[in-house]
Parts: sequence; structure tokens; C-alpha cells
Amino acid sequence: MSIKCAQSMTKLISASSFLLALILSSFCSLAQSIPSSEIYHHLLQLQETKRVLYVAAHPDDENTRLIATLVNGEHASVGYLSLTRGDGGQNLVGKNLGIELGQIRTQELLRARETDGGQQFFTRAMDFGYSKNPSETLQNWDKEKVLSDVVWVIRSFQPDIIITRFNTSPGGGNHGHHTTSAILANEAFKLAADPNAFPEQLSYVTIWQPRRIFWNTYNFGGDFSPDPKEKYGIFHTGEINPLLGKSYSQIAADSRTMHKSQGFGATAGIGVALDHIQLEQGPSFKTDPFEDVQNRWSEVVNGQQVEKSIEAAIQEFDFEDPSSNINSLLKIRLELSKIQSKNKWVQEKRKSLDKIIFNSLGLKMELVTMQELGYPGEKIHSTLVFNNPSRINISNASIQIYEKTFSGGPDSIVGNTPIEIPVDFQIIQDEKLSQPYWLENPVQNSIYDVRDQMMIGKPFNDLKFGGDLTFQLEGQKFKTAIPLEYKYNDQVDGEVKQPFTIVPEIDLTISDKNVFLLPGNDHEVTITVNFGGEIVDGELGFANLNASEFKIVSEGSSEMPHRKVYKVAFKLVKNEDRKIVAQYKTSSGRIYDQTTNRIIYHHIPNLTYFSPADINVIQQDWKVSKASLGYIAGVGDEVSDVLTSLGYHVTQISDTDFTLAYLSQFKTIIVGIRAYNTNETLVANQELLMDYVKAGGTVVTQYNTTASLLSKNLGPYPFSISRDRVTVENSPFKADYSSPVLSTPNQINADDFKGWIQERGLYFVTDVAKEYSQPLEFEDPNERPSKGSLIYAKYGKGVYIYTSISFFRELPAGVSGATKLFINLIEQ
Repeated sequence: MSIKCAQSMTKLISASSFLLALILSSFCSLAQSIPSSEIYHHLLQLQETKRVLYVAAHPDDENTRLIATLVNGEHASVGYLSLTRGDGGQNLVGKNLGIELGQIRTQELLRARETDGGQQFFTRAMDFGYSKNPSETLQNWDKEKVLSDVVWVIRSFQPDIIITRFNTSPGGGNHGHHTTSAILANEAFKLAADPNAFPEQLSYVTIWQPRRIFWNTYNFGGDFSPDPKEKYGIFHTGEINPLLGKSYSQIAADSRTMHKSQGFGATAGIGVALDHIQLEQGPSFKTDPFEDVQNRWSEVVNGQQVEKSIEAAIQEFDFEDPSSNINSLLKIRLELSKIQSKNKWVQEKRKSLDKIIFNSLGLKMELVTMQELGYPGEKIHSTLVFNNPSRINISNASIQIYEKTFSGGPDSIVGNTPIEIPVDFQIIQDEKLSQPYWLENPVQNSIYDVRDQMMIGKPFNDLKFGGDLTFQLEGQKFKTAIPLEYKYNDQVDGEVKQPFTIVPEIDLTISDKNVFLLPGNDHEVTITVNFGGEIVDGELGFANLNASEFKIVSEGSSEMPHRKVYKVAFKLVKNEDRKIVAQYKTSSGRIYDQTTNRIIYHHIPNLTYFSPADINVIQQDWKVSKASLGYIAGVGDEVSDVLTSLGYHVTQISDTDFTLAYLSQFKTIIVGIRAYNTNETLVANQELLMDYVKAGGTVVTQYNTTASLLSKNLGPYPFSISRDRVTVENSPFKADYSSPVLSTPNQINADDFKGWIQERGLYFVTDVAKEYSQPLEFEDPNERPSKGSLIYAKYGKGVYIYTSISFFRELPAGVSGATKLFINLIEQ
């Protein structure tokens, strides 16, 4: 507990009755929606004005233990600025990668901040994958744009101190993004106060100089030993907060566990824990990193009166009946309304106070509908539900959507008798789709193209869709934004709410994102045109494609209503790779060319985004056997989908299929990414898999990580997995083109290593037994070359291949040369 919290509690209750008060605070009366101890805790946070900005590079980089302590122990307002959304990482819970993974990890960060109490910010930088040093990082990112975003967040959030997770020294195996985050934070520390730096921002914010910037020092391998030459602030991050009933370590573990796509489930440490922050810039101090930081209440007109009113509410707080605190809370609100400042911290205090009032009354306010998706022009039926379980009267409730106000029901809302107001409206024709704001324009050189300055830094769109609810309470008018939500009951999970989402009236669904036109492979693509309402007359066409290069084989209706289904065949003039976009042109001339993409996981809200209805058409003279393949799942990838598009017959091998008789039906068995990190059945049947190879089969094993490796015996002969990787996607290489895997059945050449995405590979192998050949060598700039991306050996009558090449990225992206190489691996 912080000193201020302890002092406040001492004023309320004696030491002998402290435990009793906590017991009483855990009981919920009708007039509260969270325990009264939490409401009191939020009052202490309302009183405090110090602010901290924590800076790192990715989701899950943040030190949740320190953030939890600063928010809940120091009662500071804490923001976490992650330079990226983690788009370039790996996904432990599904197949989504790239911009889809970025959306997942954004929502996981928001869940983490809801848990530890912080706020979340981002720059426009896109995570392009692992980077070995800041120089490489800033070759991919436009430094001025990312730096301007860091300055923008500092100027708008106005922190007193900044804390970086990493230091500015490259090397030591540190991710280049990590070091870059510290470098940019230290530069922005000074630039934020310079009116000549990014002056275009000053139309919206003022310059700001934080008092100090620190580095959150650590020793991941053991206890941290402070350097006597440096100045440190120390926080006790293992203490228990009695108001919340948790230690800061537990809050931190709960917060970190939200990063489920990265497999970061955490167990809380028990007992004493210390976090050190090392001074980087700014004046020295004695013991408190917030030394000589001004109390903001003393800097605004009427601020001291507000602070006195908060202190009085704290002193008089009623734990047993939180609704009895309303008069003192409304007095704070009245005094706060007299402050004319537009500073962000003042706006935040107003919102926080309203939330405290709502929780003290136990208000339930929701705008719900029976559908999750709607399109511009559609009529929506929804209901405003408002319940006030307290004895304090609320009146004049209404909600405004667009220019229409909906009201009704009794004049008085009181006594746990809910009102329901029908809210039927029509979505306007020019309503924006529910597209994440950073995806509205194409990415430019690993920078999201965000053109609205006020959106930069925000974690997500402000409000997908909803209305403004207003009501009167004791003579004061309240106005709060209420999202429209799809609400239903699930037999297992009970009540479920999902955000209402605006989608196009017409969109397209494509059966295959990659179409391979190969000898003997007459691949037809199914394109479904989906109509939100009645079917609209029109015709299907393609951008970047001549009429002679495609043929609509069939057109018909679907078993599902409001759909038209087309079967399409393609034939290009020459062998090439081409990206085309499907378009549905209505008889009125409107063109619809978007696909609606849905991302659904249990631990985050349903996500929707829109992308061009594009198809990679790849016409080549590759030799493909169309054989039967077995696929052993790892953590999830889309490689098997691509193999099906190539004409192979792919069967997913289940846990009960591990018999030699069953496996022998397959020409090749492919092991999915990180299977030896997660698939215990595979590890238990490793000897059987090698017997399959010995009898004449081919096994292609894709990459695994060094952490949580379930077995070190992955092949018929020994090798080890390292942390080595080649991160430059078009890095120099050497190849033994005479090797069977590079010459049979398709001859690989230098052009096949062009146009790769994000990286060459990761977790390369080392200590390779002499029985393996290593036909490929990749090399990052200024580093020694590595042959660990692909190893190949004959074993008995069969072939074993292990590859660390990032086929799981290259194949779904339609990278032609990588696909050709993977075909060769299969065909051995």
C-alpha cells in the first residue's frame, strides 16, 4: 500500500477494527456495482495528479509489476506507449499473423491495462519482425514519423516522468526495436519541450517537459545489483494492497496473462519484490523519483478547492452504503466543473469522477440489440436499459443517436426498477465502416498511414457505434457515451456482449487467396457475393485482369439467402505472379471490392476489419505430384491450406492416428510450426515417425523454438536448435543448386529468393550431425553466414528434412519462390 493510502485508511478506522472494515467492504449492497473498497481506492486515485509514461516496443514488453504498483500503490496515472502492435510476432493460439495478429495483441494489451489500471498508447510503427539492432530497425521505419509520435504522446499525456523498459545500448542479444524504443524516448524527452520540433502538433497540444526520464533496470537471469555510480528510484512491487485484496505481483501476473497469443500466462511471485529505475536525464533527487513534481491541483484555478472536497469525501467515506457518498461526490463534481482547463489530466479526472458516481449508485446502463452486424441504410432495433438500484432519484433519461433523441418511461428512475426505452433508428448511408483506424489506408514502408493527428497514439477507434446518454442527478446533468452492443445468452458462458459493427452492404468472400495455375491443375475459385439485404443486380469482374484471362464457369444462388455464388477459372497470358482484385459492379454503377474479415477468440472482443478482395494468381510450370500428405499440427499455420491449393490431398493427423500402417498412406508428412514445443502426442510417437521415414517416407519438420522444447531428439541424427536467425528478407545467400532439394523436381534459381517477406528464417539449427547436408546459406548484414536454415538427410529408404525457413509466412503471402522450394521438400 502507498503511504498516502495507509494514512487515509488510518484516519477512517483504528488498527483494531481494520480487518472488520475490510470484511464489511466486501459485501455489495443494492447501490453498488463494485466493492466499496474499490470505489474508495478510485477516490484516492482521483486525488493524485502525478503521471508516468512507460515506453517500450511491443505488447508484452511492459513491466506489469511496476505499472501495477505505480497505478494502484502510488495512485499515479500511468500510460504504456508501445511503439508497435506486435504485428510481426508469432501466434500461439491460432493462425492469424501480420495485421490480424496486431489487432489481437492490441486487444490483449487493452485487457492487460483494464487489469492493472493503466492506459494504452501506440505509434504508427508496424512490427516488421525481429530486428538485430537499431540501425536495421530505422532502415525500415521512418524515424521522424515514429519520433514525432512519441513526442505527440508525451505532449498530449503530459507525464511527469518517463520510464523506458530498455536502455539505449545496442547488442547483448537485445531486439533492435527494444533499443530503438529507448533511443526515441530519450530524444523525445527533450524535443517535446521544443516549439521548433514538430510544430504542426501545436495546433492541438502545447509543448511539455517531463521532469525526469529513467530506465527500468533489470537482470532477467537473477537479482539486479545496482551500480553505485548511478542514481535509482526504488519501488516495492511485491506488497499487498488491502483495498484490492491482491499484491501488485498478483495484479501484474493477471495483467501479463492477458497476452495469450504469446503464451505469457504468468504466476505471481510471493513476498518482497523490488523494481529499480535508473535516472537517465533530468535533475537528481534524494529518494523519491517524483521529488519536486508539482501537485497539479495547485496549478489550476479552483484546483485546491477540488482537492479539499476530495479529501473530505475520503475522510467521510461510507463503506457500508456507497450511495450515501453521493452528496460529497457531487460537490467534487460541482467544484471540478469550475476548472476551465482543457488539459488531458483534467478531462480524465472528470470521467473518473463520473465513473465513481455511477459505481457508487450501482447504475446499469446499456444499449443492446439482437444483431451483431449492420450496414449503412439498415434499420436497427435496439433498447436502452437503465437501472438505478439506489434510493437517490435520477430523472430525464434520454439517448441521442445521430440527430434523434429517444426518451420515455417514468420520470423517476429509482429503487431498483429498471426502465427500457425502445431505440429504433436507421444507419445513415455515409456511416463509416468499423475499420480499425490505422488500417483505413495502405501501410507505407512499415508505417501505418494515419492522417488524422488526433487519432495517432490511440489504441483503437474511440467508439465503434453508439449514442450519448443524458440524465439528471440531484440537479446536475450527466452525459456519457454508451456503445451499442449485441447481447445474448450462451449456454456455457452465460451473458455475452459483443460490439455492434458496421459492415458493407455488399462484400465478397473468396475461397482461395492463392490460386496456382500449374500443368494439369485446373483450379477453380469460388467467389461469393454477400448482400446485407435483398440481392442487388450486378456483375462480377476483376481489376488488373483482361476479359480473356478469366472465365465465369458458373453463376448461381446459394443455399444461404442473400448470396450469389460464382465459379471462376483463370488463365494468364504468360507465366507470372499477379495480384488481382475481385469487384462486384451493381447496375447503378457502384463497385464493391472488399472482404469482411472476422477474428474471433474467447479472451478478446470479436474483431472485424476490411481488406481488398484480392487474389494472388500464380501461373508457373512447376511439377507437383498432387500426392496425399499428412499434416501434424503445431501451434497453427496456414501452410496446409496453400498445399491444398497446389493440388495436394492434405489430411490432418490426429492424436489417434499414430500407427505405422496409417502413416504409410502418405507420400510426405509435414510437421507444423512449433509442434515440438506444444504437441506431446507427437513427441511420444517420435520413434514411430522415424520408422515411417526409415520405411521410405519423407518428413518435413518446420521450425521450433528453444523455449519449452518437449524433446531434443527431433530427427534421425542429432542437431540442436539455436536462437540464430536471418531477419533481412532479401539478405545475401549461397545455394548448392545441385542438391536434390534445390533441383528435384523443380530447379531452384537465384530469382526464387527474391520478393520474400519479413525474414528468411528463425531459430536456425546448429551442431548438425555429419549425415545431414546443408544446401543453403543465409547472411544478415555484418554477420557471419549461417547454414542452419535447411538440413537434409537420407534415413533408411526415406528422407528427413528440418527447416527453419519461415514458410509459414511466405506461403500464405503467395511468395512464389518459397512455395516452389517447399514443393521440392515435399517431393523428395
